[in-house]
Amino acid sequence: MTEGQGLATQVAVGIDEGLKYDSWIQCDNLRSVQKNELTRWIGTLPPGKMRKLDYALAVALDLPY
Repeated sequence: MTEGQGLATQVAVGIDEGLKYDSWIQCDNLRSVQKNELTRWIGTLPPGKMRKLDYALAVALDLPY
């Protein structure tokens, strides 16, 4: 996804995280996958971006932050 809607449940990611294109992590549409389905290393989140992801997940799952 190349455009976010500015929601608290979305986190912008892109080249700085190792991706080829700008994109968004959408925490309001979660799904489970088996570990063996994760076949390629794509990128990594720095600590500041991981904190934003933690917050987005807390909002999406209605958890205290």
